[in-house]
Amino acid sequence: MSTPVQPQTGTRVFRLPDLGEGLTEAGLVQWLVAVGDTITTDQPIAEVETAKSIVELPSPFAGVITALHGTAGDTIDVGAPVLEVADSPPSPSSAVAPPAPATPASPAQPEHEVYREEERAGSGNVLIGYGTTARPSKGRRRPPVASTTIHSASGTPVDTPPYGSSERRPVAVRSPLVRRLARDLGLDVHSIAATGADGAITRADVLRAAVDGAVDQAVGASAGRSGRTTTGTGAGTGEGTGTGETVDGLQVRARERMSPLRKAVSAKLSRSRSEIPEATVWVDVDATELWDLRARMAPEGGKAPSVTALLARFVLLALEDYPVLASRLSENGDEILAFDGVNLGIAADTDRGLLVPVVPRAHALSVTQLDTALRELTTTARSGTMPPERLRGSTFTLNNYGGLGVDGSAAIINHPDVAILGIGRIIERPWVVDGAIVARRVVQISLVFDHRVCDGGYAAGFLRRVTELIEHPLRAFGRV
Repeated sequence: MSTPVQPQTGTRVFRLPDLGEGLTEAGLVQWLVAVGDTITTDQPIAEVETAKSIVELPSPFAGVITALHGTAGDTIDVGAPVLEVADSPPSPSSAVAPPAPATPASPAQPEHEVYREEERAGSGNVLIGYGTTARPSKGRRRPPVASTTIHSASGTPVDTPPYGSSERRPVAVRSPLVRRLARDLGLDVHSIAATGADGAITRADVLRAAVDGAVDQAVGASAGRSGRTTTGTGAGTGEGTGTGETVDGLQVRARERMSPLRKAVSAKLSRSRSEIPEATVWVDVDATELWDLRARMAPEGGKAPSVTALLARFVLLALEDYPVLASRLSENGDEILAFDGVNLGIAADTDRGLLVPVVPRAHALSVTQLDTALRELTTTARSGTMPPERLRGSTFTLNNYGGLGVDGSAAIINHPDVAILGIGRIIERPWVVDGAIVARRVVQISLVFDHRVCDGGYAAGFLRRVTELIEHPLRAFGRV
C-alpha cells in the first residue's frame, strides 16, 4: 500500500471506514476507477475483501480523482486514505484540453503522462494498448476501443482490447470462481478481453484467453504476459523460481499473505481450540429408508429436497429435546444462555475459505423452506457477496462434509456455539439386517460438543435421537 501523503489544496481525502463488526482492515481486490476520472457521490470506486465478503466501496465525495492509494492485493487499514478527490481539476495541465498533436515524452514529462494527455485530448494515439476518447471518463471505466467489437445482451456495442494488452486497467471480475480460474491458468485478468453484459470478465473469456495463449505456443512470452510471480499463489512457479529463502534445507517457493477472511477464520478457530474443552461422539447410521424416501419427495416437475435440508430438519427436531446443545456460555463462563429457538449455521466451503452463513429461527421452517434457504445461502456464500450480518448469530452449526468425499471428521466448534454436527458420505456398505449381511446406505454422523455445558450422556442422547429420525424418517413427518 502506498505511503499516505498530504492532500493537495482543495482536495478531500476518503479514508477507509469501519466496514462492520469492528473489522480493522480490508484487502483491495481491484479499482473500479482511475486517476482523472470524474465520480459522483456513492459511486463504487473499488472492490475490497473483508473478513466476511467482497463488497463494493462507494465514495462519499463527488469530483475528480487526484490520487489512489494502494494497488490490487494491498491491505488497507481502517482510517488509512483510499483516494483523494478534488471539486474540479486541480490544475490546467490535468484538465480536459482541446485536440492537440502528440507531444513526445521528455525527462520532465514521463511517457505515461503524455499518454494520459493524449487520451483526454482525443489524439487517436495508442501508447499501451488503449484507444482514446474525446471526453473525460465518468463512472466505471469501460474497455477502450480496440480491434474486437462484441455486443452486450442489450445489443449495445462494447469495444474490447486485444488479449495482449498490458495496461493495468481496472477490470471487473464479478465471480470469485472466474478470478480463481484465471489464477490457476496463470493468466493476468488485466490482459483478458471482457464480453460480459456489464463489462465483466466471464468464465468463457478466461478459457478463450487460455486457448489463444496455448495456440501461440511461445511459452516464455506467454509466461511474461500472464504476470506470474513467485510471491503469488504459486500457480506460475517452476524451475529457477523462488524467493531465495531456505527453510530446513528446502527453498521457499513463494510467500502469500493471508487474506482478511483467512486471518479471521484462523483467529476464530484458534480461540475455539484454546477456550473450549471439546469432546466428540459419533455413530454409523443406516440411512437407506431416508435415501429412498427423499427420491419420492420431489414434487411433479420439481426437485427433491437436499439431504442437508432433511438432516437439518432432523437436527432441529432433536434440539427441541436437547436444547442445551443450542445454547451459549456467558463471557465469564459461569452461566448458560438458553434461547427460544435455533439460529442454524451451515458450514460452506468456498474459494475464499470456510464461511458459516446463518438461517435465523430455522426451527420454525419446514423442510421445503429449509431447502430453499440453504440453496440460497450456499450460492451467495460461494459468490463472495454474503453480507456480514448473515454470517453471525448461529447457536448450532451443521457441517455436511460428505459432499467433499469425506466419511468422518472431528470438526472444530464454531465459537461461540457449543456444538457442531458433522455429516459424512452416504455410501453403500455391508450391513447386518435380521441376521443377514446386505448392502445398505450408511452415513457417519459426529457431534463435537463443549464439555462444560453437558456431559457425554446428554450428547449421546441427542445423537441417538438424530439417528432414530434418520433411520425412521416418516416419524419426523407425523407418521409411524
